[in-house]
Amino acid sequence: VLLQASGGGLVQPGGSLRLSCAASGSIFSINVMGWFRQAPGKEREFVVAITWSGDSTLYVDSVKGRFTISKDNVKNTVYLQMNSLKPEDTAVYYCAAGAFGPRGPYAYWGQGTQVTVSS
Repeated sequence: VLLQASGGGLVQPGGSLRLSCAASGSIFSINVMGWFRQAPGKEREFVVAITWSGDSTLYVDSVKGRFTISKDNVKNTVYLQMNSLKPEDTAVYYCAAGAFGPRGPYAYWGQGTQVTVSS
């Protein structure tokens, strides 16, 4: 399974960004896709996940009401719409995929995409 993430950038506080993660290869083995992030000097943390069927999502409390995960089954792509961004959302965001549920484990990882929230 290959994961290709895109969509990061620089945005002002309160702004929005949309990340994309396209999956290819043995996607039949995927049951869940998610996003993690790692800020400078901090450990990587879980952000959000969605099952391949789209019937279940899981969000970390700090992004609830601001971030929305969705997926396009035709394009095999997961999107992360990030609104009301805060400086503390600054991090490298990684998409991941796994064969189990939203809580993992995740076996496949894409390259990171930088999100910087700053005025």
